[in-house]
Amino acid sequence: MQGTDDQARGVLRPEHETARRAAARIRLRAVRMVGKQGFGYLGQALSSAELMAVLFTEHLRSGIDRFVLSPAHYVIAAYAAAVDLGMLTEEQLATYGDDDSALEAIGTERTPVVDLTCGSLGQGLSGAIGLALAARLRAEDRTVYAFVSDGEMEEGQLWEAAMFAAHHGLANLVVLLDCNNSQVDGPVSDVTTVEPVTAKWQAFGWHAEEVDGHDVAMVSAALGRARSAAGPAVVVARTNALGGITCLPGGADAHFVKLTPELVEQAVAELEEAIRG
Repeated sequence: MQGTDDQARGVLRPEHETARRAAARIRLRAVRMVGKQGFGYLGQALSSAELMAVLFTEHLRSGIDRFVLSPAHYVIAAYAAAVDLGMLTEEQLATYGDDDSALEAIGTERTPVVDLTCGSLGQGLSGAIGLALAARLRAEDRTVYAFVSDGEMEEGQLWEAAMFAAHHGLANLVVLLDCNNSQVDGPVSDVTTVEPVTAKWQAFGWHAEEVDGHDVAMVSAALGRARSAAGPAVVVARTNALGGITCLPGGADAHFVKLTPELVEQAVAELEEAIRG
């Protein structure tokens, strides 16, 4: 069937247009959230916008599936994505990072939208495994999605968890891995060699495939295949930490972006055009 062939190749179909526009809205909201203070975890939202958009609009079943956000500073993207589903409001987003706000800049145990987020990096997959095991023991039709960053692959706990999940054949566990080659100390590739990423996961017994993380059709097709895999699955998404916003300086620190009022204005205008387009 043509539709099946298109999905396998990652061809943009009408239903993916919703995710594409949602990704642009995620970026726009994140720019505004960070822009009021002039700095923050913008790069995480820019790199993961399509990943969050596809997951939230096409795959994550509200009230059924579980979502674990391992790197807590990525929570800005989850907040921005949640507005389209009515889980948060634009007014709540405006409080992001404020004192006593429920929308903290780095997620905690009281963070809304996600089922679990972690403090130290590398812990999220272990938590997701616990949720996946519980669902299997209860015979629940539930998929656990764990969002992981490439810098976390430097943590030994992640690989212990990956080995455990494969051994137990957790077919209800899907990892969405944001490979944006950015961490607080600089490019991941300069800090520790984690390549070949996809081959490593495959060697640990996972179904693993690599996609362009800014191509919503490819991401959606890969997540569909991951969900039907015989064991745990990972979608390795190659992304750009500056998210394709042309007005941002190429040499900007993508991990913790600083924005002048002029850059905020330019980025907002660019993203509003992307939404209209």
